[in-house]
Amino acid sequence: MRLKPSKIICVGLNYRDHAEELKLEIPEFPLIFLKPPTTVIGDGEEIIYPDWMTHEVHYEAELGIVIKREAHRVSEEKAAEYIEGFTCGNDVTARDLQRLDGQWTRAKSFDTFCPLGPKVVPLNPDHLDIKLYLNDEIKQAGNTRQMIFKPSLLVSFISSVMTLLPGDVILTGTPPGVGPMKKWDRVAVEIEGIGRLTNYVR
Repeated sequence: MRLKPSKIICVGLNYRDHAEELKLEIPEFPLIFLKPPTTVIGDGEEIIYPDWMTHEVHYEAELGIVIKREAHRVSEEKAAEYIEGFTCGNDVTARDLQRLDGQWTRAKSFDTFCPLGPKVVPLNPDHLDIKLYLNDEIKQAGNTRQMIFKPSLLVSFISSVMTLLPGDVILTGTPPGVGPMKKWDRVAVEIEGIGRLTNYVR
């Protein structure tokens, strides 16, 4: 399965335990940024390590929301009607460039920096275990109940900023434990009820 969103909207700092890990204040509203559609790859495909520009590439396991139909200024109460289902995502980030630039576009936007899959599943997203394995070793382990802003609120908030189109993806933030990957690593995001998204760093 290869998703083809017109845009990927990401949410920063959306897990309470991750905010505590970083010793940062809980945000008052969702912190959003974009990844271009050219970042998307599917299950089993390769993350290309752009070593001509970065030397610190990190994984970030995330629950993805897949939009079903055009959403513009949707209420939180009706948000579920606009959700096709949920998928696994990896918000790959060049952490050194993120620090250097002071904003996130370059660090988040390299081709192949948004693995999504392996499938889209309609389910209740409120209490799902989310894990990330690096070469079979667990590096991230969290639960979506730690989310500060729930999926229905995110769809409402983001659709009040920009129109969401069918197939668009919202990445809902990452739990604690983000860290570096290197070439030849195997990285897998596993979310309860959805499955496992596996990619290889090349």
